[in-house]
Amino acid sequence: MEDQNARHKEKKQKIKAARDKMMATKTGEKGLIIVHTGPGKGKSSSGFGMVMRCIAHGMPCAVVQFIKGNWKTGEADFLRERFADECTFVISGEGFTWETQDRERDIAAARAGWSKAKALILDPKIRFVLLDEINIALRYDYLDIDEVVDFLVNEKPEMTHVVLTGRNAKDELIEAADLVTEMTLVKHPFRAGIKAQAGVEF
Repeated sequence: MEDQNARHKEKKQKIKAARDKMMATKTGEKGLIIVHTGPGKGKSSSGFGMVMRCIAHGMPCAVVQFIKGNWKTGEADFLRERFADECTFVISGEGFTWETQDRERDIAAARAGWSKAKALILDPKIRFVLLDEINIALRYDYLDIDEVVDFLVNEKPEMTHVVLTGRNAKDELIEAADLVTEMTLVKHPFRAGIKAQAGVEF
């Protein structure tokens, strides 16, 4: 057992030395463009987890929620009721596209949301902006992908983080992003006839 522990310690010391050496080269800092996409669950959940981190670090933040509309969610209630001073929360959509059934209204809502998003991103007090489900608005061409990418690359303040969520992220956005995570779907209770659950889905 002593030999096993000694070998383990020696191995971990080598790993730590290599990691410390690698970490010493990582000195850059910038505001990131982050994309959470894919068919699996967790894209918005991850984005809202980052909002919680920002609040804990004293970083003013904002959320612009596209598409979902006035669908009552725990995160919207939580942030609006308890952290309104720390996090601006904007709902721009009127509901999922199969509910609104009005493309022109969906486009108008998405454009209004994007206009608000740009103002929040440019606000020097705000350090982090979550654009929840904007990828859906981009997928249906409610917003112009070139305009969105150009703004993020050329006008976003250097130290402001922006997270964009939603499945089917466009290639242009993925190319421009600093960090892209694709959520894969392995298993989901909806397929077994289970409806969306409070605290898990909304």
